[in-house]
Amino acid sequence: MIRGFVALILLLGTAVPASADTGSSSPYFDAVQRAYDLIQSASAPDVGPANDALEALSAGTGNTQPEIIGDLKARPPLYEDARARLSALLASLRRPMTTTDPAQAQQRLHDVMSMSRYDAIHRPPSLLDRFTQWIQDRINDVLQLLFGRVAGGQIPNWLFYAAGIAVVGAVVFVLVRAARGRFGQAVALAPQGPRPAADFFAEAERLAANRARVEAIRALCAGVAATLAGERSWEGSPLTVREIFQRAPDFASLRQLLLPFEAAVYGGRDVDRVTYEQAARVAARFRAPAQVAA
Repeated sequence: MIRGFVALILLLGTAVPASADTGSSSPYFDAVQRAYDLIQSASAPDVGPANDALEALSAGTGNTQPEIIGDLKARPPLYEDARARLSALLASLRRPMTTTDPAQAQQRLHDVMSMSRYDAIHRPPSLLDRFTQWIQDRINDVLQLLFGRVAGGQIPNWLFYAAGIAVVGAVVFVLVRAARGRFGQAVALAPQGPRPAADFFAEAERLAANRARVEAIRALCAGVAATLAGERSWEGSPLTVREIFQRAPDFASLRQLLLPFEAAVYGGRDVDRVTYEQAARVAARFRAPAQVAA
C-alpha cells in the first residue's frame, strides 16, 4: 500500500513538469514517445533498441525517470516493464493532473506524508543497510575496474555477489572446521563421566611416547587438577587450570607445568622434549597419591 502511494506521488511528480511544457506537444512528451516507439517491438537479448531508447529518453527527460532508465540499462533489458511504464507515462502526459489550488494540494500531500504510517519512508537507512550498500558499491567498483562499463551481454552482477558469498562461506567453513579440530583436541581428554587422575597420567605417558607433547602436557594438567580438586574438576569445574592449581600448597612449584600448558593451549606453541620432561617431573609429585587412591 505504501509503495503504491509512493509510486503515485512519483508519477505525479513527473507528470506535472511535463504538463508545464504544453503537454503532448512538449519535448518531454516527444522524448517519451520516441523511447516507447523504439522498444515497442523489441525483445531480449537484443540491447540495440534499449540503448537507442535510453539515449532518446535521457536527452528529453534527463534523470526524471529512473525506473525506466533502470529497465533499459538492465542486461538483458526489461522491455516488458519499460513498455508498461512508458505507456503509463504517456497516458499521464496526455491528461496532466491539474488543480485550481496548488498550494492546498501541496499542503494535503505534506499532511498525508507526515502521518505515522509513512515514518519508514522518512527514516534514514540503518547501519546494516548502509554497510550492505557499501559492500555492493565496492564490488561494483571492482567489477568496473576489471571489466569496464561494457554495454554488451556482460555477466550479471548478482553472479559476482553469489561468488563472493560462496568464497566467504568457504572461508568461514574452513575456519570453523579448524576451530572444531582444536576444540576436539581440547575435549578429547574429557569423555563422559569422571575420570580418575591416574587415567590422565597414563594418557600423558602414551601421548608423550608418540611425541604428542601438547596433548600430553594437557593430560598432565588434568591429572594434577583431578588430584587437587577431585575427579570432576577437569570436566565440569568453572575454574581455570591456573585457579585450580592455586589450591596447591606450593603453587610456585607448578609454574613449570602451568606456563608451558598455557603457552601451548592458549598460545598455539609447541612443547619441546626438555620442557615436557620438566613439566612431567613437577606433575610426578601429584601422581603418587593419585595412583594410591586409584
